[in-house]
Amino acid sequence: QVQLVESGGGLVQTGGSLRLSCAASGSIFSPYIMGWYRQGPGKQRELIARISTGGRTNYADSVKGRFTISRDNTKNTLYLQMNSLKPEDTAVYYCNTDSRAWNWGQGTQVTVSS
Repeated sequence: QVQLVESGGGLVQTGGSLRLSCAASGSIFSPYIMGWYRQGPGKQRELIARISTGGRTNYADSVKGRFTISRDNTKNTLYLQMNSLKPEDTAVYYCNTDSRAWNWGQGTQVTVSS
């Protein structure tokens, strides 16, 4: 059973930065395309960044140029560097495979104050 544990969220001001981490246990995640998702208040969960097994990345338009996804397969860990944060980035952030194959973790709350 794969367990996903997200961390690194917090309260920041507009323009600030945060680095999120997602640790996976119970499975090797190197064969999987991995993604970061977020769910804002009253919104559906959406995929915002994706990284292939070879390191190719894709981003939603809303975060392109501000967020960077990366992975360390030796540590079974996924990262999301978030810069130039905006109030609309306020959400709970989750990681999973790009097909949402695993059970969701608890997520990590990111709150951006204006």
